[in-house]
Amino acid sequence: MTQYIITTEAMAAFRRYLMAAERRPATIAKYLREVQAFTQTLPPGGPVTKETVLAWKRTLVQTHAPSTVNGKLAALNTFFAFLGWGECRVKPLRRQRELFRDPGRELHKGDYLRLLAAARQARNWRLYYLMETLASTGVRISELQYVTVQTLRTGRVWAEGKGKGRLVLLTPKLCRVLAKYCRQRGIAAGPVFVTRTGRPMDRSNIWKELHHLCEAAGGEAKRVFPHNFRHLFAQAFYALEKDIAKLADLLGHASVETTRIYIMESGAEHRRQVERLGLVV
Repeated sequence: MTQYIITTEAMAAFRRYLMAAERRPATIAKYLREVQAFTQTLPPGGPVTKETVLAWKRTLVQTHAPSTVNGKLAALNTFFAFLGWGECRVKPLRRQRELFRDPGRELHKGDYLRLLAAARQARNWRLYYLMETLASTGVRISELQYVTVQTLRTGRVWAEGKGKGRLVLLTPKLCRVLAKYCRQRGIAAGPVFVTRTGRPMDRSNIWKELHHLCEAAGGEAKRVFPHNFRHLFAQAFYALEKDIAKLADLLGHASVETTRIYIMESGAEHRRQVERLGLVV
């Protein structure tokens, strides 16, 4: 009987495979991280079996949301497919489509304005303008690096992410305030939002700054994470335009079904709509 052992050589080969497939750096890091997390559940040098994978799946179900579990399983299944370990692959969780968004994890416009006020009070202008850029464009964190000093002259950003690119338009007002910020910070070229060492801001350091700012603003940390600004943009745009097809294009979604997740209504909104029906007398 064949024994399947995860080795450092296999991990290195998997990394090279993902890079050759032109997967995004964030995706590569996530896939490797998930495989490593599974490996740590095995005895040192222990073999991988369908049973060990199913046991990991059962553990994940107890502590993670279904979408998170499926993301982890997708990474592991990709690793097994690469190695030809088909018998170790497991099925994702079957999920009923969610009808309402979780109000506890939703960033409202009021929350956003309080964060801006807190950043302004702390004179953290980098985070202040970064939040404005995310909320007013809907770009992914991985696409933020394409907002450069050069793009502020035209207001046109070619953002690449998820294996494809799209045009993102910056408003004239945003271009003006970002250009002023760059002049004050001595940023003459390249990405607008960079660390002290000149590297583009990424999800990790943005999250850390947001977490500290949230504590200062007295907000709920679970509402404040980088991707929520993209959701805020989507909800604000849809409330104004009611055009899901255009919104899907703006967000770079291949399917409007993905966009629907961004504009799901809350349970409270649904209750108000049902009450307006006047059927409970």
